[in-house]
Amino acid sequence: MSIGAEVAAHLPFLRRYARALTGSQSTGDAFVKATLEAALADEALANSLKGGRVPLYAAFNKLWSSAYMEVAEERESNGLHEAAAQDQLKRITPLNRQALLLTTVEDFSPAEAAQIMDVDDDDIARLVQEAIEEIDRENATSVLIIEDEPLISMQLEDLVRSLGHDIAGTAATRTQAQQIAAENTPGLVLADIQLADGSSGLDAVDDILEMASMPVIFITAYPERLLTGNRPEPTYLITKPFQESTVRAAISQALFFGSSRPLS
Repeated sequence: MSIGAEVAAHLPFLRRYARALTGSQSTGDAFVKATLEAALADEALANSLKGGRVPLYAAFNKLWSSAYMEVAEERESNGLHEAAAQDQLKRITPLNRQALLLTTVEDFSPAEAAQIMDVDDDDIARLVQEAIEEIDRENATSVLIIEDEPLISMQLEDLVRSLGHDIAGTAATRTQAQQIAAENTPGLVLADIQLADGSSGLDAVDDILEMASMPVIFITAYPERLLTGNRPEPTYLITKPFQESTVRAAISQALFFGSSRPLS
């Protein structure tokens, strides 16, 4: 398989990670693009990508980490950019959440995550535990679940409640989702793509976001169809069938960035 074909096979999922990491489609995709441009300019880096997902994510993470350092250095300066840099630094996903996203949403092993982040294997378990403890301290919100499969809806309800959040309501169709959101504005939305009456979860979310702004996590069996980078797409995306740890991490990351960038 050529380098181009190798990278193309993993690109949708790198976009998913980048968007969850940055809380933004546009910012995440910009970092992915910069990673690919760096590979085109560096033959050694390009050849390393023949190794599959791990070196691709490692190249991305190296670029991401360098941006983190630049913001941190700017924060330490005493110029006019201090306030802006400090605010930007607060919006950067810390190491513990990176480790959690890699081992849950992206399903890397601890050893693979360590290689991607360029840390010791033993550090990953510690970082993931720190992230989980941080999640347990998060403020509660209300969650609207848009899902037409009753068993999956119940599973999501139980998980959301176990994290300390309330259920704003559950909906199986676009119309039901509109009604619930109008009566009880949620702080977070979990939405399936294909709904019971043939309606779209994407359309249901568009309706809700016209009423108010909140983070949205989409759930689909075909994530690559929504990760092309060619149009406005979900920032947070979970693949069916999902693990509860994956949903936990996605909810935490969405709430970490708050309600300013549910889709961007």
